[in-house]
Amino acid sequence: MDFAVARRNMVECQLRTNRITQDAVIAAMGEVPRERFVPDNLANIAYVDEDLAVGGERYLVEPMVLGRLLQESRANLDDVALLVGCGTGYSAAVLSKLCGAVFALESDATFAGKASNLLATLGADIAVVVEGPLDKGWPGEAPYNLIVFDGAVAEMPAAILNQLADDGRLVAVICDDHGVGRATLMEKRGGVVSSRTLFDANTPMLPGFAKSAGFVF
Repeated sequence: MDFAVARRNMVECQLRTNRITQDAVIAAMGEVPRERFVPDNLANIAYVDEDLAVGGERYLVEPMVLGRLLQESRANLDDVALLVGCGTGYSAAVLSKLCGAVFALESDATFAGKASNLLATLGADIAVVVEGPLDKGWPGEAPYNLIVFDGAVAEMPAAILNQLADDGRLVAVICDDHGVGRATLMEKRGGVVSSRTLFDANTPMLPGFAKSAGFVF
């Protein structure tokens, strides 16, 4: 299979046709070899317009959803970014072409090792994989200008919001009580966080981010 052709088709048929117009995002997603971040038996479908399971409840997020989130995030080379739940590292590789520094947080040691190796092989030196609980973020390098979730969440942990810099942006798919996912942009200004829904997205949930059970009387 000609993966370069598949990448071009992804850009033209999935990104550009879905209002992704930012040159930097299109260039980054057109350069990163998505097929390297999936199991070998899925390489030939790496560029389909759906989420791809890579094992362990981890997915490569659908290209259109990732592209729109990154475009809305206004990622730029002055940003220090935190990626939550990096899995095999694809989104970290894309972010490394858009930001000045990327900390890719992963809780699974196997995925963390795989992501580190792939990013090093591809020369994505500014993306550093760090290992720890996803819902705690990575406070050691906070605050972050940009936080990106590589999967859906039901609730936004206060611990992670607290790691967002003033004038920082956070993008994530947040699922409501009925399981409907909505891509969301959060921005912090003067210590106050505002939230805006961007579009609907049926993105798989990141492990550990289901809604907390309430009290039953």
